[in-house]
Amino acid sequence: MNSPLRIEEDGVAAEQVWSVVTAMVGELRQRVPRMLGFPANLAWDASAAHSLLSMLINNAGDPSEHDDSGNDVKSFERAVLSWFTGIAGGDRDTYGYVTASGSEGILFGLFVARHRFPRAPVYLSADAHYSVRKAATILRMETVTVPCRDDGTMDPSALARLCRRHRDARGGRPGDGAVVVATIGTVMRGAVDDLPALREAALAAGGVHLHADAALGGLVAAFCHPEPAWNLAHGADSVSVSGHKLLGCPVPCGVVLTPRRYLPPAPTGQYLGAPDHTLGCSRSGLAAALLWCRLREAGTRGVRETVHRCRRTAAYATEALAAAGAHPERFPGALTVTFDRPGPRTCATWHLATQGDRAHLVAMPHVTPQAVDALCADLRGS
Repeated sequence: MNSPLRIEEDGVAAEQVWSVVTAMVGELRQRVPRMLGFPANLAWDASAAHSLLSMLINNAGDPSEHDDSGNDVKSFERAVLSWFTGIAGGDRDTYGYVTASGSEGILFGLFVARHRFPRAPVYLSADAHYSVRKAATILRMETVTVPCRDDGTMDPSALARLCRRHRDARGGRPGDGAVVVATIGTVMRGAVDDLPALREAALAAGGVHLHADAALGGLVAAFCHPEPAWNLAHGADSVSVSGHKLLGCPVPCGVVLTPRRYLPPAPTGQYLGAPDHTLGCSRSGLAAALLWCRLREAGTRGVRETVHRCRRTAAYATEALAAAGAHPERFPGALTVTFDRPGPRTCATWHLATQGDRAHLVAMPHVTPQAVDALCADLRGS
């Protein structure tokens, strides 16, 4: 049977291609009101940016350096980085770039950490994102899992014990240092690790590089009052934030930041004419331009108001799920609400993320109180 997706010897008319794409997008849009379980903002319509698709836009090499290709939008990327640097407590010494994902941001953070402390293990919580282990495997870094406290945050006391154990295994001398990955908004519970406490605990191992995986929770934390310790000004040595989660950029992307003094030496591609500290070299100028569009359109005030609206939805969901008998839990200020895992049909209908006997919803901008009410009605009927 021929499929409309099959790529064959002969091409087809452009109208046929785009009719398939239009139908696919229509199907995806029909699902949006029921997509409650995953942290992606599906509310921003970037179709007005179609002119960005008229040519390749490649931000090759460092954002701060001109390259000889000429088909970049690095000025847009620098504007995005300036905004994120301010939000994340950086300064003029801060280096960063637009990544392909939050996971690339974690990989870059560990890459910088390994340059600083080549023999240090990576300490991560039991609730850290799985991409932390993947990044450590790529870099051939040892990992040590640290237990969590009851609220889902990494236990500083347990971290200190593990760092001392690592030190004592070397005859009581200071160890090889510690690379600690703190999570600002854990996957299932939205918990925010205590950066100052984790840094203090890890000093038992010697030098410390503290990476903050703030993929979802960073922008939430930035607009909470009081603001939790989550960024460079609060003791992180590198920070990664997602661009497609809360902000809703229509292509996966993120931003990673670290003090320039921590960077490994950068090779310079002679043909490119620019130094390159990035992991990707060729990078999506489309993502950088779309992030700029989103932030320029919303402004800081708009992002702040989005966070506050989403937090109100999360609070509403907590009350509604309690009334439905689903035993919800919510980390203070988080957009994530966990509750008793419903049956397979309900999980599939609402695209819920699950772990063990718990499920969660994430109050992204497209998640409405009406959707929460419909979920609760489904829970009562199941």
